[in-house]
Amino acid sequence: MTTFTWVINQMERLTSDGFVVTTHYSVYANDGDYNSSTYGTTSFTQEAGESYIPYEDLTQQQVIGWVQNALGKDVVEASLQSQIEAQKNPTTKVGVPWATQE
Repeated sequence: MTTFTWVINQMERLTSDGFVVTTHYSVYANDGDYNSSTYGTTSFTQEAGESYIPYEDLTQQQVIGWVQNALGKDVVEASLQSQIEAQKNPTTKVGVPWATQE
């Protein structure tokens, strides 16, 4: 069974009010001996009249939720799972016929 771990590596915020404009995230997938991961950023736009959680009160879990909603949690995890499946069941091999092969 694959375990997925979402991490917020860094955030960029406005100095005027602490609004988070960019998150840098990583997602790690592990299934025993098989691993895959991805890294990326998400951007957010401040909407006039909206209330926001103060920067100092944010938790990693809240921000992970934002990223998962923005990207589509299931889409990201399915992509990582397909990378693991490709490792488990490779469709190509490398080598030359004159070298010792497994």
